[in-house]
Amino acid sequence: MVTVKKDKRTGDAIGTGRRKSSVARVRIRSGSGNITVNTKPIQEFFRNEQDRRAIVDTLKAVENTDGLDVLITVQGGGTTGQAGACRMGLARALVSYDGEMFQVLRDGGFLTRDSRMKERKKPGLHGARRGTQFSKR
Repeated sequence: MVTVKKDKRTGDAIGTGRRKSSVARVRIRSGSGNITVNTKPIQEFFRNEQDRRAIVDTLKAVENTDGLDVLITVQGGGTTGQAGACRMGLARALVSYDGEMFQVLRDGGFLTRDSRMKERKKPGLHGARRGTQFSKR
């Protein structure tokens, strides 16, 4: 179960999402339906339609796209990892905002953490698994 987090001063629902090496902090408050990522509109920050859809699909799953303002701060990684982190953070924030959304988001797979990380480089190898080239002579 996801813990409920609210900001003590403003009452915003808070959620943290992670994907690869990206971390997203998401705040939800009632408003006009604006989505901002690092103080930019979502269309300006995420140029790729697939990355934007990852975030918007979370709101569509709970059928609540108009009455909420979403403020996202994301750091680290690339654009796809950041979009995945925003998706998970938004889902966690929605559960903090309204606990009845938990089952819908869980069934949709929005609350599942993708634990795949980059494998570390091992000593004596060129990468994580690639060895040195074999020389016959």
